[in-house]
Amino acid sequence: MALKVYNTLTRKKEIFKPRKDKNVNFFCCGITPYDFAHIGHAKTYVQFDVIVKYLRYSGYDVFYLQNVTDIDDKIIQRAKEKNQKPMELVRNYEKEYLKDMEALSINSVNKFARATEHIKEIIKQVKTLMDRGFAYIIENDGIYFDLSKFPEYGKLSGRKTEEAEDAVTRIDESVNKRNKGDFCLWKKSKKDEPSWKDPWFNNGRPGWHIEDTAISEKYFGKQYDVHGGARDLIFPHHEAEIAQMEAASGKKPFVKYWLHTGFLNVKGQKMAKSLGNFITIRDALKKYDAKALRLFYISAHYRSPIDFSEELLEQAKNSLQRLNDFILKSKNSEEKDDLKLIEKAKKEFIKCMDDDFDTVKALAVIFDFIREANKKGAGKKSYELMLEFDKLFNVLTLEETELSPEIKKLIDEREKARKEKDFGKADKIRQELRKKGIVLEDTKEGVRWKKA
Repeated sequence: MALKVYNTLTRKKEIFKPRKDKNVNFFCCGITPYDFAHIGHAKTYVQFDVIVKYLRYSGYDVFYLQNVTDIDDKIIQRAKEKNQKPMELVRNYEKEYLKDMEALSINSVNKFARATEHIKEIIKQVKTLMDRGFAYIIENDGIYFDLSKFPEYGKLSGRKTEEAEDAVTRIDESVNKRNKGDFCLWKKSKKDEPSWKDPWFNNGRPGWHIEDTAISEKYFGKQYDVHGGARDLIFPHHEAEIAQMEAASGKKPFVKYWLHTGFLNVKGQKMAKSLGNFITIRDALKKYDAKALRLFYISAHYRSPIDFSEELLEQAKNSLQRLNDFILKSKNSEEKDDLKLIEKAKKEFIKCMDDDFDTVKALAVIFDFIREANKKGAGKKSYELMLEFDKLFNVLTLEETELSPEIKKLIDEREKARKEKDFGKADKIRQELRKKGIVLEDTKEGVRWKKA
């Protein structure tokens, strides 16, 4: 079965065929570091991490590029509130974001590209749009994209140009725009705002949408394979990207496949900083295990919304425990594997992932395999299969945590009590260990422990 992906642009599943052989240029909209990243961001980045890892597993050579929007109205505003320099604020939050990504085992990104390090490319793209008649200047204000010159605007979202809202950019809008939905490409900087030398105002700064297309053009050229992001970016951000790049290059499609993740909701509402209903990744990781949080995201299809709840996190934690119990058992087991069962599980897993990266069904295959392998025998080959799956999902705890000398001593004392048939003492020690977060299991291979 060939890999199929759901393309937002065509609104259907398509056989995945990169523009050039097995090479895949993959861009995902990154963070705007004016605050700590929240667990809604984490959903998108974990799910794209799995997608990219699966593409590589399937033999594709993927270059995964993520931008960093490090100049923006929100950044400037937050810096003023905190009495900080915008770039100082940005670098602090960017550093925290990278720590969050590391904690969540998101390690598939080849390059994080900052907008402020691509000003030359941004100015060049704005110039091209002006030269080709798609952009116009408003004195002492900025340069705007003229939507009346690009009739295909709206083809990604299915919205018409007339529906374009005033808030098409994160930069202040001018009342002197030609069309309601025209968006800012380059803005004249106000006093004390970050600015760069430009041909129009002497001191200016980029618009939001132009940052991404200038960055992607530098690394991928005028057209590339996959663009990812959360679904709230479809309109107007991704729509504006298409308009800019196709207008500047005269080539289409700008991107062959558009992939969008569903929202993380809280009581039915999208988690967002603007709504004040967000939980930062760093706060979530104080309460929940990073691997359990990762499994929680993978337990839903990337295009589906998830409603965040303690109950679902608890389910993910319990599921994770089942996975870890099995991998530790199979790692140390001398049992004979059922090779047909292993072959069948691998084939079914790939079939699920080839169907638009269906992690929900792929996880069901894994749990079915565990159930059957526990009955028929699970040894080294079963362990190796789980390792293979985990190269993509990255949720397993492959090594038992080192025990403290105190815990080791208690386990030894219990073993001694059992051998001496002092079962009362053995049970008492077992209960004491449980209070300390350690659960013991007596198996034919000997005593095993796990975290409660």
